[in-house]
Amino acid sequence: MISVPVYDRTGQRIGEESIDPADFGGAINKQLLHDVVVMHQANRRVGTVNTRGRADVAGSGKKLFRQKGTGNARVGAKRTNKRKGGGVAFARRNRDYRYRLPKRAVRQAIRMAVLSKFLDQQAIVIDGLVPPPAAGARPKTKDVVAVLRSIPQPDHAQEPPTPAEGESKAAALRRSLASRSLLIGLAEPNPTFYLSARNLEGVMVAPVAEFNTLDVLKQRYLVLTRESLAALKERARQPLKPRRRTTDAATA
Repeated sequence: MISVPVYDRTGQRIGEESIDPADFGGAINKQLLHDVVVMHQANRRVGTVNTRGRADVAGSGKKLFRQKGTGNARVGAKRTNKRKGGGVAFARRNRDYRYRLPKRAVRQAIRMAVLSKFLDQQAIVIDGLVPPPAAGARPKTKDVVAVLRSIPQPDHAQEPPTPAEGESKAAALRRSLASRSLLIGLAEPNPTFYLSARNLEGVMVAPVAEFNTLDVLKQRYLVLTRESLAALKERARQPLKPRRRTTDAATA
């Protein structure tokens, strides 16, 4: 079992949560993680580059002058890439870099990415991070910043982010979550909290149902609430849908 520390909004450690590695696959396949991360990066790639080749530039395709008898070097058409104003050799065109891996592999990679955060002690639970929805509540970034400044990084769990004797506030701040990149997982979409945290550099907010391997591994720490951790465990316990196999009896 893996223990994940639980803090309240003031930075006090109030307990811990237990994680069963078997719920998230039990082991980590680095090759699978690499393949899925490369897929996500390719899918986010913008292939709008376009350069002009021989067929795209102005000019005739006729040979400029005859091959022999002029005393000049032999020359071809005006639009060749060897002449000024000619087309580009091997011109780059618009293309779509997207491709897909099997759904089972992608879902398994998400579980492995989350498990890696638990194993590396880069996950933390903050109780009450997302306040209950209230009528007319307005987004306040300073509230989220205050919570993150009071929570120590999991790597410095024994060092509360309060200035020690002879230490500057900047040094204490570097030990808090406010100084690192975070992925904050929510049990369900919360527009108010999203608006409160979107201006913070390095902070991503997403429901656990929308986690993907690239975002989980890219951010340094994974921050969850009790509700989002319960939702994440519930999703991890769901079996991966097996592939449909067509048999002779089924097709008969």
